[in-house]
Amino acid sequence: MDTVFIKKLCIDTVIGVYEWEKSIQQRLELDLELQCDTRRAAASDDIRQALDYSVIATQVTELVQREPIELIETVAERVAALLLQNFATNRVQVTVSKPGAVPTAETVGVCIEREAG
Repeated sequence: MDTVFIKKLCIDTVIGVYEWEKSIQQRLELDLELQCDTRRAAASDDIRQALDYSVIATQVTELVQREPIELIETVAERVAALLLQNFATNRVQVTVSKPGAVPTAETVGVCIEREAG
């Protein structure tokens, strides 16, 4: 199986559990991995046979920005569900990082793997 990935997709959104976080935008960084077979796309050199990074990034960004979310775990689960539902993949890995959430750490986050069905 092959992997199509997007690293450090930066999304500014309302995220957090504290009251002060609910009135500001903060940056999330997402790493996405979608398992698929890329041979057909490679052989045809046709974007319609491939997982389109631009479409993936747009849909994920729209989902994350749609409404305020408190937990990055919720972001990860929603993104994984979207990827499995809307794209030709049976397995995904989603990493959500929240830089600056802990002042003494570069970033914090969660990484999940999910499979279809």
